Amino acid sequence: MDTSLLPALALFALASSITPGPNNMMLLASGANFGFRRTLPHMLGVAIGFTLMILLVGLGLMQVLEMYPAFAMVLKGAALLYLMWLAVKIARAGAPAGAGDGAQKARPLTFLQAAGFQWLNPKAWGMALSALAVYAPGHDLAATAAVAAVFGAVNLPCISVWTALGQNIRRLLATPARLRAFNIAMALLLVASTLPAILA
Repeated sequence: MDTSLLPALALFALASSITPGPNNMMLLASGANFGFRRTLPHMLGVAIGFTLMILLVGLGLMQVLEMYPAFAMVLKGAALLYLMWLAVKIARAGAPAGAGDGAQKARPLTFLQAAGFQWLNPKAWGMALSALAVYAPGHDLAATAAVAAVFGAVNLPCISVWTALGQNIRRLLATPARLRAFNIAMALLLVASTLPAILA
C-alpha cells in the first residue's frame, strides 16, 4: 500500500467506526447498564474481532463470498437471528429485580460473543469490504495487514466513546422505568441500524 493513502484510510476508519451502528448501539446500552469497566471485554471483542475479520476477509474470504453467493444469504439469515437474540438481551438488561429470570441474569457480552458478532454484523462486513476494495485491492498480505492495523488503532478509541457515553447517562436512568424504556429503545435502534443492510 502507498503510505500516502494512510491518512485517507485513517479518516475512513474514524468515520465508519464512530458513527452509529450495531456495535455502538450495543456498547452504549452496555455502558448504561453495566458501566465502562464491565463492558471492557465487549469492547475488546469488537476491536480485536473486527481487526481479525479484516485480515481473514482480505486474505481469502472475500473470494469465497464471490464464488458462493448462497453463503452470503446464509450469513444474512444467521445475522438476523443473532440480531434478534441480542435485541431481546438488551431489552431485558438491567431490568428491576423480580422482572424474571432472564432479567436477573443480565450481563454484558463476553469477549468471544462480541468478537463472533463481527461476522454477523452487516455494518462490519460493509466496512471491511469497502476498506479492502479501496486500500488493498490486490489482497496482498502487506496491504491487508496495513488496513487491519489502521482499523485496530482507530476502532477501540471510537467505540470507547460510545461506552463512556452510556456510562455517563446512567444517572438519568436511575429509576427502573427509565432504564427499561432506555433498553427497549436501544434494542429497537439496534434492529433499525442493521435491518436495511440485511434486507438489501
